[in-house]
Amino acid sequence: MDCGHNFCQFCITEYYEKLEIEEEGVFCPQCRSKLKKEKSQTNRQLARMVENIQQLGIKSEDLKKQTLFCEDDGEVICLLCDKTQEHGSHTLVPIEDSREIKSLQEKFNFKMTWSLAMTGRNLLNILGEIMAPLKSMENFQTWTHNGTLEPKSQQRISSEFEKLQLLLNEEKKLFLQGLAEEERETLKKLNENVTKLSQQSFSLQQLITEMEEKCQQLVAELLQVGYTNVCVLLRSEQVRLQEPELSAAELKVVYRVPGVMEMLREFTVDMTLDPNTAQPNLVLSKDRKHVRYGDTRQDLPDNPERFDPCVCVLRAEGFTGGRHYWEVGVGDKTDWDLGVCRESVRRKGRVTYTPEDGYWAVWLGNGEYKALTSSWTSLPVSVGPSRMGIFLDYEAGEVLFYNVTDRSHLFTFTGTFSRTLCPYYSPGLAAGGENAALLIICPVPSEAGGNLCP
Repeated sequence: MDCGHNFCQFCITEYYEKLEIEEEGVFCPQCRSKLKKEKSQTNRQLARMVENIQQLGIKSEDLKKQTLFCEDDGEVICLLCDKTQEHGSHTLVPIEDSREIKSLQEKFNFKMTWSLAMTGRNLLNILGEIMAPLKSMENFQTWTHNGTLEPKSQQRISSEFEKLQLLLNEEKKLFLQGLAEEERETLKKLNENVTKLSQQSFSLQQLITEMEEKCQQLVAELLQVGYTNVCVLLRSEQVRLQEPELSAAELKVVYRVPGVMEMLREFTVDMTLDPNTAQPNLVLSKDRKHVRYGDTRQDLPDNPERFDPCVCVLRAEGFTGGRHYWEVGVGDKTDWDLGVCRESVRRKGRVTYTPEDGYWAVWLGNGEYKALTSSWTSLPVSVGPSRMGIFLDYEAGEVLFYNVTDRSHLFTFTGTFSRTLCPYYSPGLAAGGENAALLIICPVPSEAGGNLCP
């Protein structure tokens, strides 16, 4: 067409006939330019290209299919590209016969097989995790339908477990936050130490180089520049390596446990002190819930149960099993120790407070908090507790200590218990009126109305 567009002769003729062409001409089907029929010409170059393609015997729908692989260029091409100058002299093979394509296919199949296997394995694990509670639920429902469990009990149990899950999730979240923060601080200290050491190493290297140069000078030259040499010697004597601040590889995170505190209080037991075990300087309240150190030694029977001279007192009754939790108000005291001990511990003379000797306790003294392990362990306390929580799980062999003030876990003793254990209290010495405050056994929730300690 004189507008520059090309059409099949048969198609454009049929197009004209359908429109019943008038003398003034028609419009181009593509650009809508006004044309005259006699102005159309044959595009011989395009016609030859079409004839060549027809001679190749290629169907139009196959032209765009990429069925060949060029081994020289390493790419997939179509049938038309096969005849171009770019790939005409290259080695071309069908895709299905290409070794590289086969290798890629094998790798792909292997990865797919491995991925499917791992997906199936993970799916089985997930199904196992899903089916386990479902099976328990089926047993539970069977138990309920048989009339063994009342609807109210079922609702109460479900509610308790939901609350427990929420509390555990909260504990996990807070613990991980604390761990991440401590990790950042530890890495920061390590980087600072590396920088300091690098700076010191550079300074020392400069000084060593300067001293080596001085050593190679003649004696006469050294005397002529005596002042400079004296300065160098003085600088070498004054070098002191600054020891970097040590950072423990093991993180000692203090994590908050608000949820666990509520759970532990479900195991709270009533505590009453045993006056027959109290060291003679200890003064107990009438209800035997408070104890303090008195300046005057009381005239008390020296019975076998009484500690002397160790400043401590035990609970009236011990534990031979189960889980038990209690809280002790320590206020602003500067010296105390709390925990549990075997009922059979030595009570007269010098006593060693370690698990090997039957004591599982935490101590405050000289401004430091320590767990009384075989070699006492310092505790990372960020907020000084005014109230301590102690949890004994006899069967699990654990004694846990909590800072109730900031709701954090301090330390856990682990072991094996086979004898009677007694809660143990020591208000510490009160020299010169200091540390004279009481140790207070906090009441159980039913007695405290929700407030476990003043």
